[in-house]
Amino acid sequence: MSQLEKIYGVHAVEALLRHHPKRVKQIWLAEGRNDPRVQVLIELAAQSRVSVGQAERRELDAWVEGVHQGVVAEVSPSQVWGEAMLEELLDRAEGPPLLLVLDGVTDPHNLGACLRTADAAGALAVIVPKDKSATLNPTVRKVACGAAEVIPLVAVTNLARSLEKLQQRGLWVVGTAGEAEQELYQQDMTGPTVLIMGAEGKGMRRLTRDHCDYLVRLPMAGSVSSLNVSVATGVCLFEAMRQRRAQAPK
Repeated sequence: MSQLEKIYGVHAVEALLRHHPKRVKQIWLAEGRNDPRVQVLIELAAQSRVSVGQAERRELDAWVEGVHQGVVAEVSPSQVWGEAMLEELLDRAEGPPLLLVLDGVTDPHNLGACLRTADAAGALAVIVPKDKSATLNPTVRKVACGAAEVIPLVAVTNLARSLEKLQQRGLWVVGTAGEAEQELYQQDMTGPTVLIMGAEGKGMRRLTRDHCDYLVRLPMAGSVSSLNVSVATGVCLFEAMRQRRAQAPK
């Protein structure tokens, strides 16, 4: 059991059962929980021959840190993709790809929220540096509400080098910076695009910034000077999706 991870929450466990059922070894439900959402989990588990047991809620509380909703799964370790996966993804892409880069986002809640938004906005993958960055863990999976099981998270050793390779493949790199002259809504993101979001508080690193083809900022009308990185990511990704849908043939 020491090599297994505990994933919790209805959405996260359901996504695992639907997309990676072989990773799920055991599901535990809080005693007394027998609602329609749990029945779906039980049916999916039966289809994949995954054992379902019951435990007292206080036992589940002791197993995980967070709101487990009475559902905990023991699963094989998370998979984070390597750089070679990017080439494969780009080769299979239909239409101009959209990639999200998180340059040093360390809060697992922010990473989970960004994964969820990236999946909703049609991004091909989320790229993070291997060092000084949040990675997949139960908190990320819970916040992502199933998106962590669908959209690839790619960890790269050298982000600047990876950006150069993407540029060589014809992708345009758009970085976000509060001091940029151009606003987000003036930037064309209908073509192959890499969108870079900086770390919480610090923004993009200098070397990452140097590899950007364009810099954009979000217009701010109120008294605050910036948005939470996951909120800003949602604004930028959905602007890219809006532009692409407006250009697509009806």
